[in-house]
Amino acid sequence: MPLNVGDPAPDFSLPDSNGNVVSLSSLRGKRVVLYFYPRDNTPGCTKEACAFRDAYDQFQAMDMVVLGVSTDDAKSHEKFSTKFNLPFPLLIDEGGKVAEAYDSYGLKKFMGKEYMGITRNTFVIDENGAIAKIYKKVKPETHIEQVLADLA
Repeated sequence: MPLNVGDPAPDFSLPDSNGNVVSLSSLRGKRVVLYFYPRDNTPGCTKEACAFRDAYDQFQAMDMVVLGVSTDDAKSHEKFSTKFNLPFPLLIDEGGKVAEAYDSYGLKKFMGKEYMGITRNTFVIDENGAIAKIYKKVKPETHIEQVLADLA
């Protein structure tokens, strides 16, 4: 069932590349930017992650938490994070269960092949754990400007 603005954000507990578990419920009282992306070290995902990195100070100034989520493993996240100096956690959603709960996992097509994967979506979650904003199938080149404009 698709999520809508105002719905409670599905709770989750996922590990980051260092084995620390991040739970949405433990972040109550803070706003959260939760972005789902298909793969570490691919062109679009790198653009998106670096845009969040470059705007990280602005999110911090708004007392917001930034979390990236993909189905990649800890080793992949660690390499990606280190290579691009990402200051926020990348969470491991093995099997895509959390992405599925956020309507961000499903059938995709690429070069004539069909496969299951993560859709590039972003959710802004308010201090009370409700969805404040939803961005579907975002474009990595312009996405961060839109998010920052909406939060300003």
